[in-house]
Amino acid sequence: MMLKRKFMFNRKKINPEITRKIKMLIQEQFNLTDDTLISLSELNCHEPNCPPTETVITTRALNGESCIWKIAKPISEIKIEDIKKLEN
Repeated sequence: MMLKRKFMFNRKKINPEITRKIKMLIQEQFNLTDDTLISLSELNCHEPNCPPTETVITTRALNGESCIWKIAKPISEIKIEDIKKLEN
């Protein structure tokens, strides 16, 4: 018997070119140094009143500073306008 489980993180493959572009836009938008780690995670939400999929963007600098942003859409649907709306 096979059980279906819901996962918070999507297991699908995201086009690496799209993730590179988003990371480049984040780096430019917030003037981040090359050694700042930029992470993208696509999450599924199963709670009421939240988008079915959201992208969480996390940055962490060598000095320990970090920032987190959320965009209420999948990585593949993020546009430059979405990045420009993010605030530091």
